[in-house]
Amino acid sequence: MAKGDVSLSVIKRLPRYYRFLGEMKRAGVQRVSSGELSKRMGFTASQIRQDLNCFGGFGQQGYGYNVGQLYLEIGKILGVNKKAKTILIGAGNLGRAVASHMSFEERGFNLIGIFDKNEAFAGQMVRNIPIRHINGLYDFCKENKPTVAVLCIPSESAKEIADELVQLGVKGFWNFSHYDIAANHPQVAVENVHLSDSLMTLSFHVNNL
Repeated sequence: MAKGDVSLSVIKRLPRYYRFLGEMKRAGVQRVSSGELSKRMGFTASQIRQDLNCFGGFGQQGYGYNVGQLYLEIGKILGVNKKAKTILIGAGNLGRAVASHMSFEERGFNLIGIFDKNEAFAGQMVRNIPIRHINGLYDFCKENKPTVAVLCIPSESAKEIADELVQLGVKGFWNFSHYDIAANHPQVAVENVHLSDSLMTLSFHVNNL
């Protein structure tokens, strides 16, 4: 099945499959049925089979799924072996935390540059990567050709940066700003991260227990 035929809801479930299978693999589990996955993950067994069938199935009736093989195959589907060249814009508290604590390499990305407009940050090291002034962004991108950008900047600064990055060949954004990149650049991939939305969703659930 072509990628365009797979629903967004299925795609968004793949990282969770990958995470749970990784945990089972590290625990020494060699095979698992859709029913056992269902108990661990909270999806129905039927839903799990339907999701995996979008990409060819991988299971054997009466045997289930080979955990190591399924983990590897879902990793390939997610592209974790590709190591897309990635830059991060915004080296404030959020940007430094994302750069320091997110395992980019284990999730398909190679963080190669960090930028900020604050001249006082220039030369400081985060994750053994020097922070560069934003004025050097154009030349860096021309030379290194990153395809993914992480935006940890205010929304009022994001439009100009996003426009420039798209012109420089960036095809995907992990967007922590509140700027709607996709509205002006529908051709690029955007994954928006709204921490405040997540926190308010938790507030709703806590207050409706």
